[in-house]
Amino acid sequence: MPRDLLTDFELMILLAVLRAGDEAYGVVIAREIETTAGRTVLLGAVYAALERLERNGMVASSVGEPTAARGGRAKRFFRVTSRGLRAVKDTQRALVALWSGVPQLKGDER
Repeated sequence: MPRDLLTDFELMILLAVLRAGDEAYGVVIAREIETTAGRTVLLGAVYAALERLERNGMVASSVGEPTAARGGRAKRFFRVTSRGLRAVKDTQRALVALWSGVPQLKGDER
């Protein structure tokens, strides 16, 4: 069975969802990537990636209760599925394997 390897952005999205836990919705996911990874992201790009990941069975979503603070709109919350978690682990293993033994990456040189 072929492994699902993720793009760097998909990996960041899934990791941000895992870090956010039960509060993982678009704005929180984007903020997590920006504060933790230092990468500026567009909210539209986050939602496009989440939709693609959901189509591929790597995340699942549910709609919360509408809130007055959001003008009566509900938040769409995301969670990583078992397939998504497996893809994160497979991608991590592949990247670590590629990093291993590269002499230019040893030490504190930048």
